[in-house]
Parts: sequence; structure tokens; C-alpha cells
Amino acid sequence: MTGPPSCSAGAPAERAPARPLHVRWLGLVPYRDAHALQTGLHTHGADDHLLLLEHPHVYTLGIRGDLGNLLRPPAEVGADLVRTDRGGDVTYHGPGQLVGYPILTVPGRRGGGLADTGAYVCSVEQLVIDSLADLGLTDTGRLPGFPGVWVAPASDHPRKICAVGVKLTRGRSMHGFALNVHPDMAMFGHIVPCGLTGKAVTSLAAEGTEATMREVVDVVAARAIERWGASGADRADVVWRHRPSDLSAFSRGEGPGAPVRVGATTERRSARLAEAGVTEGLEISSRKPTWMRAQLKLTPAVTDVRRTMRDLDLVTVCEEAGCPNLSECWADGTATFMINGERCTRACGFCLVDTQRPVPTDPTEPARVAEAVERMGLRFAVVTAVARDDLADGGAAEFAAVIRGVRQRTPHVSVEVLIPDCKGDPDALRTIFDARPDVLNHNLETVARLQRAVRPSAGYARSLAVLARGKAAGLTTKSSLVVGMGETTEEVVEALADLRGVGADIVTIGQYLRPTTNHLPVARWWTPEELTELKRLGEAMGIGHVEAGPLVRASYHARQAADSVAAPTRGEVPTWA
Repeated sequence: MTGPPSCSAGAPAERAPARPLHVRWLGLVPYRDAHALQTGLHTHGADDHLLLLEHPHVYTLGIRGDLGNLLRPPAEVGADLVRTDRGGDVTYHGPGQLVGYPILTVPGRRGGGLADTGAYVCSVEQLVIDSLADLGLTDTGRLPGFPGVWVAPASDHPRKICAVGVKLTRGRSMHGFALNVHPDMAMFGHIVPCGLTGKAVTSLAAEGTEATMREVVDVVAARAIERWGASGADRADVVWRHRPSDLSAFSRGEGPGAPVRVGATTERRSARLAEAGVTEGLEISSRKPTWMRAQLKLTPAVTDVRRTMRDLDLVTVCEEAGCPNLSECWADGTATFMINGERCTRACGFCLVDTQRPVPTDPTEPARVAEAVERMGLRFAVVTAVARDDLADGGAAEFAAVIRGVRQRTPHVSVEVLIPDCKGDPDALRTIFDARPDVLNHNLETVARLQRAVRPSAGYARSLAVLARGKAAGLTTKSSLVVGMGETTEEVVEALADLRGVGADIVTIGQYLRPTTNHLPVARWWTPEELTELKRLGEAMGIGHVEAGPLVRASYHARQAADSVAAPTRGEVPTWA
């Protein structure tokens, strides 16, 4: 993009009133996940967000970018290439570079266009200039005609330390800045950065300013809250320390490896909790509050469902996960089928599902699920699955086959799918979306700070991106939070704000129950009154339906929740990113 109009030294903070700013440190996030999340927040967010993160090695090419500015094929240097919808030419992103994506409501001054975009670019540049000064690098500023932030801009040898590329649509911003903290500078040598020949690139480390990424994030976040957070702000961080050993073998890309058995990672789970600030928990033998005691009622409806499941050799997550609401849901004509086997390739710290080596999928399973739905006389079928990182599509094809099978056999039955993240693969997710489930559910599970401790092979940003993609496909979207693992009320409210930001229609919130001594401990019991207040707060934000209670699980009152929100038709699939 061309340079913005001249900026005053104190470029004004362009921001609409009465919109809280949510600052999120998201860690290492693939570019496509971050873009999907940005798009969701841009389209559906009622508040403003600032996403701060790092990317794995990637080159991005703007709308009018010139492929000739790629001097080597990205794959040769271990990087991806992504065409994107921002201005500017080719840019590098990678570890050691702080990427900031402000998704802000920018008030128009002249009806939109270059004047507003220019003023906003000035504001972003000033944020970075002020942050660099706080970090001790003072000889920075703008280079006329060239967007971004430069070191020694008035000298004969200016050096670019921060790229800026933005998109402003309908008064909302996307994309943002990329500040070089301590990246691998050799990666810039494989491109003509920003399409500018003869212009040097530098970093904080190269300029002799020693600062950790965390220190830089703290400074930038504080300056952003000062600049854009006059109407209120909050900040949430995912864990700062990542170890490959936290992940399952499949998540590390090592294939099956040795069987992953429950209990094998107990010490690592405890260490991850401690790093997240959770050092105490209740003994598994401690007495549960009265509101946490659910009784299994073996009514004829329950025994009939169980008999049908056994006859057809099917599995319900109701039984596998020890759900306390099994009797109520089965008697109500709702059941949750678990497809793609009974063994998960991930080892989440709260889940009872088996984590041994998975078995091949069964091509007859979709037809058997459809038959069970008919025989059981269900009105609402929920279909979930273990995570299958061993499959190329994460098990997406089986979800689509089950949806089609149920629709063909019992067209009147509504189908909700509770899906894994399919490793964020857009094509795999599209396979599920194209089958047009009545509800697309993907669980966030916990707050940002506890993600690595609770589900180390998943990601906060990726889960929000899955929901954003589902919403962009025109689906009713749903997510769930489990409380009682060490989170605070404020953190749950922050997670609800993020779910509202990507347009989630339904959210469920329930109390964590520790399955075995090998799993994460219960940090505390949330009272019914506290959970009722979370429901009120979530719905006040604009979430269509929040189901919150001690024994609430992802599929609890699924039919009623779906009925309470407007559902799209099962017709043509909208265009989505």
C-alpha cells in the first residue's frame, strides 16, 4: 500500500466510544487460524480486540503483491506462502516476531476511504513507536512514503523494524503490525521485504536492545490499553512456556508411537498446572456438595437406549465420559453418539475417554448410527468423536457421512455435531460444514491461561478459529466451558467475550468432575448461583443461549438450546474463508 498522509507526532487514538478492548496473547498460531479468528471478530464482534501472537514461518502476499519479490520458494526454507487480503507486498512472519492484529471499530471522519485508513495507520505506527521508546529504542519514527516504523529514519541508512499492513472495512479494522523482536533475520533475505528494494530490515536484538517477547508484549499491551482502551479493557494470556513433550505423539507428528495410557502424564499435568498458577486442588475423596449429586434412573427409556446401542455395537459419550445427565437426556429423546472409535489420539487432563492406540474407522458406522436414531425414536441426535490426529482429515469424512445417513433415514431429526479441531485444516472442516449440521459445536473447554494444562494438544486461538469458520459457513455455532479447574470468574467472562466475538450462538458451562486420581484435580466447586450469574453475563453480551449449571455438559438440553436460537436452513452453503 502507499504511505499514509503525514502523521502528527501524537497521532490521535482513533476509537469509537463504549467498546471494551480485549487484549489476548495467543502464543504461536498458524497464519490461517489467526486469519479465520480475525475475520470472525471483524464480522461478529461487538467489542474491540487486540490479538498478540507469533506465527510459524510464513510469507504473506498482499492483494497487489508481486510474486517476483519471492527470491526463493518458501518450501525450500521451511516456510508456508499465504495470499491474504491486506495491503502491502510480501512480508515474513515467524517466531521471534510479535504480530499484532487490532480488530477495532474505527470512527469515520470523511465517510471512509484513504483519509480514515491513513489516520488509523498513523495510530498503529504511533503505538509501536511509543512501545519501542518504552523499551529503550528511541531513534525510531516514520519514513515519508513508506508505512511502518523505522530505526534512524532521518539518517542515510534507515532500517525497518516493524511492518504495518491494514484493512479497513465497514469501519472495522483487520491485520496490523509485525514487530521484529528477535526473529531469524536470514528469513528476510529470501524476499524483497514489503517489495522495497534497497531498504534494510532490523530487529530489537540487532539494534542491541535486549528484551524478551514477554517484556515486549507487556509494553505493547499497556500502550494499546492506554491508546484504545478508554472504555475498559482486559487481558488474557495463554501459557508462555511450550514444550513438545507436553503433546501426544500424534500432535508432535511422530505417528502412533507407544500407546498413551491414562496416568502416564500425571507428573507433566501437575507441572503444567503449576506453570499456569494452579498449585492446590481438592482430594478426589472429598465430599461433593449436594448440588453435584446426580442419580442414575434406570427407566424403561434408558434401558431401551442401552439395549439398542449394544445391539448395533455403538458407543455413546454419555457412557464413555461418565455423564451425570445420562438418564435425563435419554428419557428426553436425545443421545450423543461417539464415532471414529473409542480411543483418542490426545490426552486431555480432564477427560475419561481411552487414550490407547486408535483402531481403524468402520465404514458401516454411519449406517448403524442412522438406524439407531430411527429405532430409538430420537428427535435430536448429537454426534461427537474422539480426536483422530492419525487420520489425514481428523475424522471429518465420518462426521459428514453420519449427518447424511441420519438425514436420509430420518429427515425430521435434527443433528448436532460436536467436532474436534481437525488440526485446523480448512478442507477437513469444510467437509463437515458442507454436510450442513443443524448445530456445529466445538468446545473451547477452559480459559486461555489453562489451555496448555487442560488440553495441551489443542489451542485457544485454533478453537475460536474453528467456531469462526463455522459461523462464516452460515451454521448455528456452539461451544462449552468446564469450570472448577483453577480459573477465575473474570477469566470465564473473558472467554465468554471471545466466544461472543466469533458469533457463538450457544454456550454451555458446567462443573468439572475428576474422573480418576490420574486426572486434573478439582480446584473448587462453583455454586449454582455463580453459574446462574455466568449465564446472565453471557446472554447480556449477546450470546443467544447460555446453559449453565453444576451438572451441565456440552450436550445437555441440546434440543432445547437449538430451538431457542434462530437456525439457518440446510440449503446452499455460503461462501466462507
